[in-house]
Amino acid sequence: MSLAVSPQRRVNAATFTLVLVAATWLVARCEADQTKPAAPDPVTMTVTATAYNSLHGQGAGADHALAAWGDRLTPGMKSIAVSRDLIPMGLGHNAQLQIEGLPGTWVVKDKMHWRWKKKIDIYMGEDVQAARNWGRRKVKITFTATQSEQ
Repeated sequence: MSLAVSPQRRVNAATFTLVLVAATWLVARCEADQTKPAAPDPVTMTVTATAYNSLHGQGAGADHALAAWGDRLTPGMKSIAVSRDLIPMGLGHNAQLQIEGLPGTWVVKDKMHWRWKKKIDIYMGEDVQAARNWGRRKVKITFTATQSEQ
């Protein structure tokens, strides 16, 4: 025994099925958009650290307080310059990091010449003696890796 189904009922059934599939897809998509990816693990690496000041005779150009990304450095800022090989690793402009042996969070505001590798330069304002006392040392830095722009 076969039942006769009118063409209108077939269209209604197909439309209902299509709407149901679309609604299911939309709900799944919204749930996927709301899930946040896990935060990347912090990166710890050893770099060479030196110190610099914003005084005449240190750095290029007439304005020694102007950093490579256009930021104005002022004494007391917890700012560093990074070698350009560290930028793609997550230490681009305004990246935050911790430096072994120094309190607080430091911010990348400047970049160094291409010749330097795995190196940071710690900004010490106008305190030349503090920069000399720091000298050159190997330190561990910790930061969260993100894609940065050069």
